Amino acid sequence: MSEPARVRPAHPPSPARVVAARTLQRVAVDDAFADLALEAEITARRLTPRDAALATELVYGTLRWQRYLDWILAPHSRRALETLDTRVLVLVRMTAYQLVFLDRIPPFAAVSDAVSLAKGRGKQGTPEFVNAVLRSFTRRGPREREPRAPDDPLEALAVRLSFPTWLATRWVQRYGGDEATALMRAMNERPPMTIRANTLRVTREALAERLAREEGLTGTPTSHAAEGLVVEHGGAPAAWRAFADGAFAVQDEASMLVARLLEARPGDVVADVCAAPGTKTTHLAQLMENRGRILAFDPQPARLARVAEAAARLGVTIVETREGVVEALAPSVANTCDAVLVDAPCSNLGVLRRNPEVKWRRDAADLTASAARQRAILAAAATMVKPGGRLVYATCSPEPEENEAVVAALRERRPDFVVDPPASFPLPLDDDGVLRCRPDRHGTDAFTAVRLRRAA
Repeated sequence: MSEPARVRPAHPPSPARVVAARTLQRVAVDDAFADLALEAEITARRLTPRDAALATELVYGTLRWQRYLDWILAPHSRRALETLDTRVLVLVRMTAYQLVFLDRIPPFAAVSDAVSLAKGRGKQGTPEFVNAVLRSFTRRGPREREPRAPDDPLEALAVRLSFPTWLATRWVQRYGGDEATALMRAMNERPPMTIRANTLRVTREALAERLAREEGLTGTPTSHAAEGLVVEHGGAPAAWRAFADGAFAVQDEASMLVARLLEARPGDVVADVCAAPGTKTTHLAQLMENRGRILAFDPQPARLARVAEAAARLGVTIVETREGVVEALAPSVANTCDAVLVDAPCSNLGVLRRNPEVKWRRDAADLTASAARQRAILAAAATMVKPGGRLVYATCSPEPEENEAVVAALRERRPDFVVDPPASFPLPLDDDGVLRCRPDRHGTDAFTAVRLRRAA
């Protein structure tokens, strides 16, 4: 890589880099969620699709590779990176990501925009400091591409794959080195854009044809979910005409399989006890052919409103939203539901491809805290299932504390619930009857789900 000339910025930075830097700063300083912060910035600045795509790549790439970037940047800064103003650290990380991972980005453009963005950030001399660090970084030779790795092999693996050491250690101990490495690499990949055809209005094939005709996009059927399409990235799906009239919902394939595991049927009474934002709720309505009754619970009014909005857009009329925690709402429908879905709040460690900031905010203690709440939710949800009815427990996490241990606690209290895998399923379940999806194996988010049946 050639060294950029000494930077004397004469032009304003690109809109994409402005948005990416502002988003990364909000994630770092305000603990904002990257997807929501990025969407707000893109909307506010009315980015073109091309600039929006670059901003998205910069935000998610920088967050995925944050630890690795800090490691390879450190020798080029005369000050310890952890002592830098957060706004400055964000800029050098983001630029390093471009220089290392994005071959089509001219080094001069990336460095020049970083120096422009450094003006007004931190103390006097900040632009000069940013320029010095990045000029040094671009001069590094093959032997300097990576510093000396930590002596501890697990620490070295975690640094190179940009994961917290505690999580890398857990996965190596559970899966072995090769499988854990494959999982971490997959979690750092850009996830596919997967959508669910709203079969209440359109077939998957007709939706693919429409997207090709109206948006110039190619849609490929998902491997396991009958209503899923993998669509090439083409801007914000909410801007596509087919979205506005309810032809599809954005949903990962693993998430689609969770609703299918419940086997909700037309005419059933179904409860979705952690319903917001309504993606699985409306999928259940599709599978029920919009016949029956779905009770959608959520304790947050704003999030519950999103369920109603999704149902209205997709033409779903059988959803009844109910505000409150499941423990308070369950007694009113005790022993009446044919099927209950618990898509429990969790650590979100299975969706790091989509929410990479999560891995820098979690630690092992969070799993214990999540599990306590999950046990309470599942116990309350079980009281709603009528004899012979079905109960699906799911999380977007691969961690046993949040899955197997929670189900085991319920079964200890309620021996009338037994694991009840379907006779056939689009993706083979494990020997214990549990659905375990992973990005390295299935190209999906890492979801875990199990179906239980209450004795008649």
